[in-house]
Amino acid sequence: QVQLVESGGGLVQPGGSLRLSCAASGSIFRLTTMGWYRQAPGKQRELVATITNVGATNYADSVKGRFTISRDNTKNTVYLQMNSLKPEDTAVYYCNMAITTTVAYWGRGTQVTVSS
Repeated sequence: QVQLVESGGGLVQPGGSLRLSCAASGSIFRLTTMGWYRQAPGKQRELVATITNVGATNYADSVKGRFTISRDNTKNTVYLQMNSLKPEDTAVYYCNMAITTTVAYWGRGTQVTVSS
């Protein structure tokens, strides 16, 4: 059974940085596309960044140049380095593992709050 556990969220000032981690169970990790999504109160969940099994990345326009997604297959962990944080980045951030186009696993989320 696949389990995803996010960590690293917290409260930071605008312009600050955080690094989120997502620890995944299972040997299938190295074969998957991983992603980070976020959901702010009253808004739908949106894609933040993805990284394929071979390291190809994709970012939402709103975070390009500020966020970096990476993975460590030896640790079954995906990271999201977030720099130059803005108040509009405030959301619950969720880790995602895509098995197929129709099957995916989700973590429970970690809160990121950007406020002065």
